Amino acid sequence: MTPLPLVNYLLVGAILFCLGLIGFLTRRDLIVMFLSAEMMLQGVAINLCAFARFRGNVSGQVLTLFILTVAACEAAIALALILMLFKSRKSLDVSLWQDLREPEMDATTDREPLPVPTPPEPFPHLTP
Repeated sequence: MTPLPLVNYLLVGAILFCLGLIGFLTRRDLIVMFLSAEMMLQGVAINLCAFARFRGNVSGQVLTLFILTVAACEAAIALALILMLFKSRKSLDVSLWQDLREPEMDATTDREPLPVPTPPEPFPHLTP
């Protein structure tokens, strides 16, 4: 059985990277943006492993281990950040975080803002 050519692996890695980039640029939800950034990292890791296999050395695989380590650290930090931001604003919409900008930067406004979520109806209370 012959191995797959290098182009197939590079194509899969490029598709993953492009899908992650599109997801990161088009979505406003922090969790989806985080997952899109992880998808871009995985696309790069596939390309590094493909080049390492093609060249016959393990340097690309060693770099992939570093990428996975950084991605795990990023996941822990991002989860803590997302939880703290949600705790204070009760939303994960990125457009609500305009006050985190540097003072000299202008605030951006969305063309179509997300609707304000309606508070959930309270659960009925049973009489004792």
